[in-house]
Amino acid sequence: MPPKPGVPTPAPGGTVSRAMVAWFPDWPLVAARLAEDLPADGPAAVIAQGKVAACSAEARNEGVVRGLRIREAQTRCTTLAVCPADPLRDAREFEPVLASLEERSPGVDVLRPGLCAIRIRGAARYYGSEESAAGAVLDAADSLGVEARVGVADSVFAAVQAARSTTESVAFMVLPPHTSRDFLAPFPVEALEQPGLASLLKRLGIHTLGDFARLPLSDVRSRFGEAGVLAHAMARGEDPTAVVPRVPPRKLDRQVDFDPGLDRIDQIAFQLRAPAGEFIAALQEAGLVCTELKVALTDDSGTRSERLWGHPRHFMASDVVDRVRWQLQPRSADPSGIQGAGGITSAIVRVELIPGRTDSITGHGQDLFGEGAEEKIHHGLSRLQSMLGQDAVLVPAVAGGRVLHERRLLTPWGDPVPREAALQAARPWPGSIPDPQPATVFASPVPVLLLDAAGETVRIDPRGVLLSPPAWFCPDADGGSRAPRRQVTEWTGPWPLRQRWWDEDRRRHAERFQIVDGDGDAWLLLLSGERWWAEARYD
Repeated sequence: MPPKPGVPTPAPGGTVSRAMVAWFPDWPLVAARLAEDLPADGPAAVIAQGKVAACSAEARNEGVVRGLRIREAQTRCTTLAVCPADPLRDAREFEPVLASLEERSPGVDVLRPGLCAIRIRGAARYYGSEESAAGAVLDAADSLGVEARVGVADSVFAAVQAARSTTESVAFMVLPPHTSRDFLAPFPVEALEQPGLASLLKRLGIHTLGDFARLPLSDVRSRFGEAGVLAHAMARGEDPTAVVPRVPPRKLDRQVDFDPGLDRIDQIAFQLRAPAGEFIAALQEAGLVCTELKVALTDDSGTRSERLWGHPRHFMASDVVDRVRWQLQPRSADPSGIQGAGGITSAIVRVELIPGRTDSITGHGQDLFGEGAEEKIHHGLSRLQSMLGQDAVLVPAVAGGRVLHERRLLTPWGDPVPREAALQAARPWPGSIPDPQPATVFASPVPVLLLDAAGETVRIDPRGVLLSPPAWFCPDADGGSRAPRRQVTEWTGPWPLRQRWWDEDRRRHAERFQIVDGDGDAWLLLLSGERWWAEARYD
């Protein structure tokens, strides 16, 4: 029988190469919550390739499990919050955990974000026992507020299975030396995480790792090849995988403290000039440039605010100072619509500059024959933005939607297009206007008049049938009957636009029309309620 979690037993004679594995359950979900891509509590799941890759305990209580399709998962749990899987996010959020582990147990080998192996020999000698070393790893995870499980065994594979066999009450399992094979024997062959081999073994009547381990090595080599030999060694508890400690990345963050705190933007910007230059110089010395920067501000009340800034090329010292200054300035409206967001409400005592994304400096060198047109455009726009503010220079991008003004997205120069907007733009939108698209799209629909031959507003019945053909068009609806009219020479439509019927606030029930007036201008019109509106003009 396998040993009980956390209860060591005397080891038989002989020595083996031992390994300790730290496992952080549902790490993709934990990383998404740390990055605030998912709510901190409640049912939530991370989706990869249309299936659930990780889910919260609240979601599991509602019947959501890994591998379930997203539609089925949302059917079982209607309040399920989801976000797409992001390996970069998982690795980025795992970095502070690794740093905390390395402070207590040097020699960490990252198997993947959320799973790492640690050299146990030195840690056990330092802490006095393998159990104490496992406790130190759990303390490191507790200090960061994340859940961890630890397994110690004769091999990395056995230690992984031991960590996954722990419970909430006993968070670590230490397998005595020379017992890993017996511990692994009852596990199904799927534990090898080789679906092809597991399927073949089951067809041959081999369902557990113990059955597989009892096969002669020569037969395994001749039938399954080198991959089968490696899997056979894992099943015997003799996984040859060595723990290769990673080289800790160079610390590139820059922290600036103010004592006493500063409450004026110009003072903070002046004090940051030298540290910003040192921050960029350290990156360049490491052969890197920063293309995405996180700025964290802490005031004297302990409130911390963070923002991630992008850059169309890479940050220089002046760009870093500008981003801090913009983050400190009050904004008329933030993306959530809150007026007066941002600004200094208390003295700032700490500014942290954290490179969110870096790139090799070799791909960002100056052209051999001087700066090109693109570089001059970048410098000009950056200079305007520095003088007039972040929102003074906007770059258009395509978003998702059926109504044209919803598809236009303006983002400040240097900021990346929001991930959700890019995903929405790539999705199909049945009922949207086909190409060619209008050249002029109004920021908000403009009221117009569309009249029939009798001078009455053109109407459409509830079934979408045109009651009278259009004869006259007036782009100035505010002028009323005295406004100059244009004859409608060509027209087509109507096309029904029905969306979000289930949402009381965002539902839309409208009809679309295309016309060409007597001046040769083509218009895209929208009938909503009793009024005609111009969405766009074909120039």
